[in-house]
This record gives sequence, structure tokens and C-alpha cells, in this order.
Amino acid sequence: MVKIPQPDPGRLIASLDLRHPLLGLYDAPDPVPFAPRVRPDPGACVFAFFDDWLQGKTLHLTSDRFGCGGCGRWLFDMTPPSRADFIRFLVEGEGLKASRKLMESWLDASRPYSRRHDHILIGPLRPDQAPHLKSVIFPVNPDQLSALVYGTQYESAPGDPLPMIAPFGSGCMQLIPFADLEIPQAALGATDLAMRGSLPPDILLISVTPPMFARLCALDERSFLGKPFLKKLKTARGGRL
Repeated sequence: MVKIPQPDPGRLIASLDLRHPLLGLYDAPDPVPFAPRVRPDPGACVFAFFDDWLQGKTLHLTSDRFGCGGCGRWLFDMTPPSRADFIRFLVEGEGLKASRKLMESWLDASRPYSRRHDHILIGPLRPDQAPHLKSVIFPVNPDQLSALVYGTQYESAPGDPLPMIAPFGSGCMQLIPFADLEIPQAALGATDLAMRGSLPPDILLISVTPPMFARLCALDERSFLGKPFLKKLKTARGGRL
């Protein structure tokens, strides 16, 4: 395995008072280095394992054991048994689009993640597995979200790909919705009502590509991390975000 050093997020974690561990989504050939691992039962939501992540465990997904159908579609390109029933459920059952036609066009336009290996693993960051890291996930409160949005914009110029997107889709889709993982980009996540109940009410997620993670970890005191806006916000919050 080619050694690719993982950027050190220590300064970012300390500056933004990040309380929850950063998570990684890995596409790996071997799940053994990710122990301890947990596996989902059929129909289980990825985010039902949030507490397991906080305890240092990694969720292990495969094409024959991926939990809910939404995860199967996005991470393993599984086709629903009945496309018509699936669209009917999303539109008439849950009211997620104004019409079946709109939902069908969205499904046609969205491309599932293209796996390289048999194992998708979601859990605490593992620097020794950096070559297989596909996205980094920040559990954040609204203040920390605001600061990270600043961070994604810090090196972005007009005409660059959007540094921050807010895609429509399932919560697991929002973990890795990027068209190109080589572009520095972030995505707002955990906006799927179906999975919100598995998270604390004040927590959202930001997922970032590895290049954006490197940019965020490179922020220093010359950036907003060391400037009055952030200091004033911390003061307003009693000393920490």
C-alpha cells in the first residue's frame, strides 16, 4: 500500500472546539485493519451506528450486507426491486418531490458512488489507511458549521468548482456526493429527515474530499481561526463553540 500521509487536524479540532471525533469513509480491499467493526442488520440505517462511531467502532458495509435500501443504491449501486414502487414511495409516501416525473429525473441524474473495492467502512479516522480514504466527515453544531463553511471558502477563487454544496439525497448519499474526489469540495450532510433521529438534535455533518480536508488542516492563525469574528463568537458562547 502506498503511504499517503494524512493531514493533522489537531489545530482545527482545537480551534473549533470539535467535541465529536472526525469520521472517515473508506473504500478498502481489506476490512481487518478497521477493527473493531460492526455490521448492519437488513434495513438498518447507517446513522443508527453514530454511538458506535463515538466508541471507536467502524461500520463495515458490503454488497450483501449494507443495511437500508437507500444505502444499497448509493454505495453499492443496487437497483430497487420495483423502480415504480420506489418512486411512488418517495413522492406519495414521503413527499420528497412535487411529482413522480421530477423524482424520476433526479434518480436518472444522480450517479451512485463507484466502488473500487468490496468493503465500505465508516468510522474513526485511521491515518494508516489514508490511501483508502474517500471522504472525511465532521459532526458539528451550527457554530462549528459556520466556521467550517468559512474554511471551505478560504482558498476558493471565482470560477473554481463550488467549495461547498448542499445536495438533496439520503443521509448516506450526503457522506460522499462528490462528482470528483480530487477536487477540494465539501458537502452539507445529515439534512435527510429519515435519519435525523439517529443524531443529537444540534448536530449536522459536513463531508469533505481529501483535498479539502488538507486545506482545512492547513488553516493557521493568519486565517479566521486567529481573528476577531471567531473570538467574538466564542465569547458570546461562554468561551467555546
